[in-house]
Amino acid sequence: MARYSHSGVEERLETSSAKKLTDIGIRRIFSSEHDIFRESVRRFFQEEVVPHHTEWEKAGQVSRELWEKAGTQGLLGINVPEDHGGIGGDLYSAAIVWEEQSYSNCTGPGFSLHSDIVMPYISNYGSKEQIQHFIPQMTAGKCIGAIAMTEPGAGSDLQGVRTNAKKDGSDWILNGSKVFITNGWMCDVVIVVAVTNREARSPAHGISLFLVENGMKGFIKGRKLQKMGLKAQDTAELFFEDVRLPASALLGEENKGFYYLMKELPQERLLIAELATAASEFMFEETRNYVKQRKAFGKTVAHIQTVQHKLAELKTRICVTRAFIDSCLELHSKKRLDSATASMAKYWASELQNSTAYDCVQLHGGWGYMWEYPIAKAYVDARVQPIYGGTNEIMKELIAREIVLDK
Repeated sequence: MARYSHSGVEERLETSSAKKLTDIGIRRIFSSEHDIFRESVRRFFQEEVVPHHTEWEKAGQVSRELWEKAGTQGLLGINVPEDHGGIGGDLYSAAIVWEEQSYSNCTGPGFSLHSDIVMPYISNYGSKEQIQHFIPQMTAGKCIGAIAMTEPGAGSDLQGVRTNAKKDGSDWILNGSKVFITNGWMCDVVIVVAVTNREARSPAHGISLFLVENGMKGFIKGRKLQKMGLKAQDTAELFFEDVRLPASALLGEENKGFYYLMKELPQERLLIAELATAASEFMFEETRNYVKQRKAFGKTVAHIQTVQHKLAELKTRICVTRAFIDSCLELHSKKRLDSATASMAKYWASELQNSTAYDCVQLHGGWGYMWEYPIAKAYVDARVQPIYGGTNEIMKELIAREIVLDK
């Protein structure tokens, strides 16, 4: 099943179905082994996440038990090298987890940020001791990771960071605050972006990354933020008040933090694009099934020509986007995905997700506005996608810069 987009070209089919799929529906980046893995991932979300998600939405977080179950199932740290304590799988296997979470319409578990944003920083730039200390526990779901970039006065502009760390002997003293931190409430370790050289020729040359562990004196977790959507995903404010960090808490080299961030952001933006595309596929399927059953004017809504044309538009946009995102996944698997292309993927797919959500709610009519219908939740969950990971306005700036400076 993995070799087909969720919306397919005909419909969501098992590979054993006699119904024919045209070549355009085949996702060639996946193998039969990926198909088998997808089945187990889909089963995990259906059995371990879907039944509890409403409860977690009320709590504003998922359970720790879920994280450990995910670790036992081998769903965390998939694309992290085995010799570092990860699973040692490929990017496509990691992408299957991203997609299946979107197909379940359950945004609570912060697995993708933990596994494919936080863990690569430690694996790629951490010391041997840091890798040994954190990665195996993170793969097991016993240590939950977060990354703290955004501040009340600095969002997409990372050079506007005010959180700072000053040397005190061999230690560092960390002060500042962060906001909108995914996994922030539950995190056991958080990568903190901080200014370490105010005299640098530019802010980009004076930023470092630090590994701050839960329980350190002066590390305070603020309230769980009440969001429009993503209600089961814990998002928090974090405060650092004279937190004393040993030299071993520095991740990578001093003042190289901005470089590390720029190096890793393409994967974060590709991840958002993949989640957005899969969410669009889910919403299309949900809506197609609805209009085929809902009756109006003596026939199903699906038989109304304006509805058919809207579905045709949606399917075309989603299939074209899926082809582009799969191409980006392939490029990234070969370490050839550049920043501008990743920005295009994030901008385009997140805009698609929002326009798809709008159209699908409209096609549901009044019921689309009811929280009991999956499309209502998908609608509010979509809205943040053009904001985090760098706003889409910033994405356009990065794409434009590449065009203008291209020789």
